Amino acid sequence: MKNLFFLNYIEALGAAVLGCLTYIGGIILLLLDSVKWIIRGILQFNLRIRLFIEQAAVLGVNSFSIVTITTCFTGAVISLQLAEMAVRYGAGRFVGGGVAISMARELAPMLTAIVVAGRAGSAITAEIGSMRVTEQIDALKAMATSPVKYLVVPRLLACSALLPMLCLFSMFAGVLGGAVVAHFIAGVRFDAYFDSIRNMMAMKDIYKGLFKSFIFAIEIAMISCYQGLNTEGGAAGVGKATTGSVVYSMLTVFITNFMLTALMFPIGQ
Repeated sequence: MKNLFFLNYIEALGAAVLGCLTYIGGIILLLLDSVKWIIRGILQFNLRIRLFIEQAAVLGVNSFSIVTITTCFTGAVISLQLAEMAVRYGAGRFVGGGVAISMARELAPMLTAIVVAGRAGSAITAEIGSMRVTEQIDALKAMATSPVKYLVVPRLLACSALLPMLCLFSMFAGVLGGAVVAHFIAGVRFDAYFDSIRNMMAMKDIYKGLFKSFIFAIEIAMISCYQGLNTEGGAAGVGKATTGSVVYSMLTVFITNFMLTALMFPIGQ
């Protein structure tokens, strides 16, 4: 009985690992196919600019308000916690630098990616998934139109271009939210707050944070499109694929964020 349980456990574990590797491999192949179409479009001056602009509006512009509000209040909370401890120990001049570094390195890229994954990534999966179950993607193939070129490439380019921009606005929103809280609640002067940012923060912190958001954008776009293209089971399948898209995107963002942080911001440097 114990041997049977152990064999069933090993079988289930092997199936899970195989499924995970298959999923990752499918996303990588989709990314490579998308890059091929992007390069071909650049060389042939055949990129669909109108589709890119439409997706940029949906993925980026329409997400601006919720992203900035989220990161503004996040910066305010971080500032509140740091200011309480800093003022207590006479280190109020370091509050601004602490908030800015936290936002630039970690919070702005990650929170922006999570918000976009929940709002725009789910919309991508739902739209492509609906096209899949209603056989519109099969119709594209029948017309000799690549679904990757027509559906995936504009969304990948829009997400890759707009997410770093949103991340930059998120950094500013978080810093400004932190400045207001530090000044009116903890009594930290605005000049001391922004002086600490200039003294403690380097431009490389911003660049690395934007690079993080670019990687997150590729992951979100690829996972969302892959989920949509592989949707099955009608309307229920679309809902399941959309939920999976958000969950997998967020999980990937958290894992990737840890690895990028370990590589770009090693301890002692």
